[in-house]
Amino acid sequence: MFDQRGDEEHWYALKVFYNRVFEVERLLAQDGVKSYIPLRCVETTVGGRTIRRREPAVSSLMFVRGREQYVLELSKRLKNTMPLMAYFDRDTRKPAVISDLEMNVFMLVTSTGDPGLEYLGEEPSDLRSGDRVRVTEGPFKGAEGYIKRIKGNRRLIVSIEGVVAVATTYIPGCFLEKIA
Repeated sequence: MFDQRGDEEHWYALKVFYNRVFEVERLLAQDGVKSYIPLRCVETTVGGRTIRRREPAVSSLMFVRGREQYVLELSKRLKNTMPLMAYFDRDTRKPAVISDLEMNVFMLVTSTGDPGLEYLGEEPSDLRSGDRVRVTEGPFKGAEGYIKRIKGNRRLIVSIEGVVAVATTYIPGCFLEKIA
């Protein structure tokens, strides 16, 4: 276990090479560190049996809540067995901190199990063109993000800047409240 004294705990995004996020998740749990992997349920039929399994919704992406020094040391510790890297802030050249609010909204939306979620990779720059809204009813109640039309439907876009964005299924206008 690493020394985590000295600085505050924050959320950080990690790219885990060879899609070994579940192995890294187990290691983090052994260190007593909280992590989050956006998952989806995949069904396959083999010999007439339907098999359900969980897999990462975005290949090789996971989030960790810890101290900056821990995240940096983790990369060095695992570089030969399970290589990973933190997403870095281009200006500070340090691991990019994800705010608790941003992460909580992202986890709220991605943990619903909604099969209509569409992951968009890094947030496209044009996502900011829509109105900023809060969902007031339904499975995404409390989520905040931007509205964008995708394939003709009004969708809520929740993003972690520079890392990933996710689009919900259609949300009726009466479930949305415009915020500043």
